[in-house]
Amino acid sequence: MALLTIHIALSLIGIIAGLVVFYGLLINREYGSWTALFLTTTILTSVTGFPLPPFGFDPPRAIGVLSLILLAAAVFAFYGFKLRSAWRWLFVITALAALWLNVSVGIIQAFAKIPALHAIAPTMSDPAFVVTELVVLVIFVVLGFLALFRFHPKLGMSA
Repeated sequence: MALLTIHIALSLIGIIAGLVVFYGLLINREYGSWTALFLTTTILTSVTGFPLPPFGFDPPRAIGVLSLILLAAAVFAFYGFKLRSAWRWLFVITALAALWLNVSVGIIQAFAKIPALHAIAPTMSDPAFVVTELVVLVIFVVLGFLALFRFHPKLGMSA
């Protein structure tokens, strides 16, 4: 139970920090400390999800693996290449994809665990759930494209 609580707390902190980083990308500002918090807590969210039941390789663990791959690329682009040239694009795409995965899983969990939401979408294929996930995806895609074109950090400022 303690691990689940830590996992949820890390996920929520990661989402909040990720939204701050996302906002920074949209306004062409780099938030180094927020980025570090986002990357760290989102990596830890994925890592702490693996030992949670049910055990075996299932969709949540596949999402965890995908998230860790995206986050490794984001860390490499941000810290290793300091967002130079194409690494800026790679960071924006991978960081936002990892944030979207975390938000999407949060939506899934909300519909599964919050009685009022579960009542309107008990099968997770109901219109309320599908539309919610689709709207969030479209928002991330549109704002992601804006971030790609608006975010131009000064070289050497990362870290």
